[in-house]
Formats: sequence, C-alpha cells, structure tokens
Amino acid sequence: MSLNDLFFDRARKRPARVAYPEGHDPRIVEAAVKARQMGIAIPVLVGNPAEVTAIASRSGWNLDGITVLSPKDDGLLDRFADDYARTRNLRTAIARKVVQKPLSFAGMIVKTGMADAMVGGVDTATASMIQAASLTIGLQPGITTPSSCFVMIVPDFQGEKEKALIFADCGLNIQPTAAQLADIALASASSARSLLGVEPRVAMLSFSTKGSGSHADVDKVLEALSIVRAKAPFLIVDGELQGDAALSPRVGEKKAKGSPVAGQANVLIFPDLNSGNICYKLTQYLAKATALGPLLQGFARPANDMSRGATVDDLIGVTAITSIQAQGA
Repeated sequence: MSLNDLFFDRARKRPARVAYPEGHDPRIVEAAVKARQMGIAIPVLVGNPAEVTAIASRSGWNLDGITVLSPKDDGLLDRFADDYARTRNLRTAIARKVVQKPLSFAGMIVKTGMADAMVGGVDTATASMIQAASLTIGLQPGITTPSSCFVMIVPDFQGEKEKALIFADCGLNIQPTAAQLADIALASASSARSLLGVEPRVAMLSFSTKGSGSHADVDKVLEALSIVRAKAPFLIVDGELQGDAALSPRVGEKKAKGSPVAGQANVLIFPDLNSGNICYKLTQYLAKATALGPLLQGFARPANDMSRGATVDDLIGVTAITSIQAQGA
C-alpha cells in the first residue's frame, strides 16, 4: 500500500469535521462531496446555502451528510462575535465585521468546536488564510510562529522504497530568526508524529557540520537548537548538520560521530526559505519525489492552505491529511 493510500485509510478510521470557507467554488463543493463519499471527512461548507445547493444540483452531486453554514446567519454571527470580541478585547460590533468574512467565519467554526479543522485558499491569498487562522484558531501553546512543511516521498532512498521525510520551512518564513527556527522545528516534529507515525529525528541543517564552518548563519542554527532542547528536552534533535551528514549513515558517522540524528534524520529543518524551497523542488524533480504540501503547522487546530490552482484531487488529498492532523491535535 502506498503512503497516499495509507493516508486515506487512516483518515477513514476517524474522519474529522473539516470546514471549507469557500463554498461558492465548485471545486470545493465537489471535493466535499467526494470526501464525504470516501469517508475521509465530515465536510462543513461555508457559503450561501442556496448557492451551494445550486452548484451541487447542476452537477448532480448529493449533499447528504454535508453541513452548509451561512456567514450571514445572525445566530452564529452573534455567538462568534461575542467569542472573538472577548478573546481579542474588541467591541462586539467590530468583531462581528471580522467574523462575517468567510475565512474568519470558518476559523470560528473550528475555534468553537463545531469543526475540527479547516481547508481553504483556493480563492484567497495565503497571507489572508494564515492571518484568519492565527486570529481565530490561534497557535499551539509554546509556538509563536506559523510555518509550513512538505511531506516528501522519495521512491527509492538508500534501498528503502517510498521513504517519507518532513521538509520545513519551504513555503512561508523567508528569513526566520533563531526563535522562529525553533518553532518550525517543534511544529515539524509534531507533523512527523501525526502524519508519518514515526518518532521524529530532527536535523537542524546548515552548510556546516559540528563546527566545520564558522558564520553568523551557523550561530543562528545553534541558537535555535538550544531553544528547541530547552522547550522539548526529550525530542531527538541535533545540529548543526549538513544534508549528507543528516541523511547518510556513512557520512553521519564520519562527520558527527555519536549524534542521535546524523544519518537517521526524518525531519529536515532548513535555515531559510531560499534553501528549503530550492531543495524540495530539486528533490521533487531530480529524485522524482512526491511533494505533499505546503501544509500549514503550528496552529492549535489544523488549518491548511491550498493553491488557487488546486484541483479537486489536490483538495481531497489535503483533506485526508487534515483529518489525520486533527486526530492528533
């Protein structure tokens, strides 16, 4: 069974209630219908119920088992506005204007427990998605920086078929500080546990291994490592490590003898977006790897952003992953 098939199988065991803020988009409606039929999620669509019904009717899609909530529902708006105003110390009238926007409305559906997670972004900029999730769902305790990761599935890696690795951050934080890099590492370790079902071995990557190079960029990685160890003393993490030292047992033994991560890393933390984004794309094309993501991480409940060019199949795949994330949240 492929890893993709395993994701669908795991999602079916405990499908999450997934809110979709863009119920006006036919791709979202189709994906929600298929996700429900496949048993990987219990969809909650945000939109005008009449419009959603019309979209489904034109294509012959059955909305049974799918909840449609309107951002113009006064009862829900009052409830969400009161909650948001109290959390953000705002006047209720201002809070109401915020939460009636579809992204924030979906975020409040998750925040108040009416759904377990959200998937959006097919008609919205990533920055808006992240802002809405940050202000409504909020971040995990101890995390102050949202980040993203990719699940990279390499077809043949050192004799292992379909080797799965977490790459982060490859899509969001451009020049993270040491504290932000530590947040990325902690969130990525959680992603490895929930998505891959493995004990994370986190490599803090650099152009240097254990003092082989000297530079402020190396110092930043070492400072981030120190923060991670202070926050999560039982996490298996090490650095600074070059890519070969992190992944190759032979090189790891030579360059970082005694490291609990060298040669065994399954979570790779890149020092900046340049290196992370370049590396995941090179891995995707040179090693013919499958890249699942970017997946958002660090939120108190799962919230995933989709490309505006996302297909229905893309949405279904991310919905399955989101259900799995919600199981461990």
